[in-house]
Amino acid sequence: MAESADYVPIAEIACAPARARVFEQGWQSWSPTGCYPGDATSPRPSSAQIAASCFRFDRPLPESGFQGEGLIVIDPGDGGPVRAWSAEEHSAEVPSIRVRALADRLIVSSLGAVRETEHASLPSALVAWAEEVATGAGVREVRPLGPGWSSWYGHWNKVTEQDIADTLVHAERLELPLEIVQLDDGYQTAIGDWLDIRPGFGSLEAVAKRVTDTGRRAGIWLTPFFVAADSSVATEHPDWLVRGTPAMREWDSDIAVLDVTHPGAAEHLAGVFRSLVVTGFSFFKIDYIYAGAHPGGRHADVSGHEAYRAGMRIIRDAVGPDSTVLGCGAPMLPSAGLVDAMRVSPDTATVVHHKSGDVSQPSQHGARLAGAAREFMHGRMWVNDPDCLLVAPRVEDRAGWADHVASSGGWRCSSDRLADLDEWGAARTRELLTPSTGLA
Repeated sequence: MAESADYVPIAEIACAPARARVFEQGWQSWSPTGCYPGDATSPRPSSAQIAASCFRFDRPLPESGFQGEGLIVIDPGDGGPVRAWSAEEHSAEVPSIRVRALADRLIVSSLGAVRETEHASLPSALVAWAEEVATGAGVREVRPLGPGWSSWYGHWNKVTEQDIADTLVHAERLELPLEIVQLDDGYQTAIGDWLDIRPGFGSLEAVAKRVTDTGRRAGIWLTPFFVAADSSVATEHPDWLVRGTPAMREWDSDIAVLDVTHPGAAEHLAGVFRSLVVTGFSFFKIDYIYAGAHPGGRHADVSGHEAYRAGMRIIRDAVGPDSTVLGCGAPMLPSAGLVDAMRVSPDTATVVHHKSGDVSQPSQHGARLAGAAREFMHGRMWVNDPDCLLVAPRVEDRAGWADHVASSGGWRCSSDRLADLDEWGAARTRELLTPSTGLA
């Protein structure tokens, strides 16, 4: 198959492709990432919607082979040097790098500027890349992150203030060393209206006070670049939305993207986060943030990449240096230096395999694959988030999933209804709720 005209051939590696190994870095948190035989094809999305939401929406994948975003590493499998191709400038637009197999060689091509380096092994190549990215992004220290609890998997979007109160009681009863209690999706009236509280939820102020009165940190979830079409923000300020973005539908709503280059939208975004800090929140899980890089018409003439970086800087400045920002559904390279912690896999689930077989979709299997492949980032670029610990009796292969969480040095965050834990689940949760470690 001929290479796309936009991709420029940059290298040929003489080898037996079946014996070679190719490490492919996915675009964002949920994108498949891993090491594969050189004659294989990396995982592909099972639908066009998933391609847009879990892969790189503006760079279609080839029918076969590989497409790394910002990084491809090849071990030829014959004792020759391991060769890596990565972005020349890690804060600039992320290049796509393709590999395709012929009978006796691998062909490497790129869309965007890349540079080549040689290494003694594939692990050393990955570590060198992570350290280089961190240095370029100004990451001086990756601070440990204390163990937490999230409302998501136990309460979904029906969470209430009382659920948080009950969790605090059960955490004391079970002697769980929680340092962070994070409220997830479900408190808001609409995506984008983060300070308008859903009837029946309770009070954000009361949640933050309940948590901080116990000496813990209060956390909260937002999708800061997503705006539901029926939200107050969208209906009252249509000029704050990016024009011409792909059609998206989540939470049973049509979804638009906030244009952070518009002065009014930028001040609104900063104001939301400043208000939440004043309320008492100091841990921010920001989700679906790939949306900030969507192409489209903006107030300022900038690329999606530049808009994303601008939006993340607004958030960082608003929450201040003492708060923690955890990225999820986040473009990996553009987030370096702008987040403290990073989801490095798709969501986990109570089941091992997703029914579609698509490893970008919520499942223990998909989360294990990408999480293990990206463990080298932990302690260098940020604190890895392998997703939440789930060990209640309803969870399929709960021991296996707990072992995966234990294998990561990253953030340990329970998300069971604590009242549902049996003796084994409570003991395993207590054992694993430790602070994140140093280098992987």
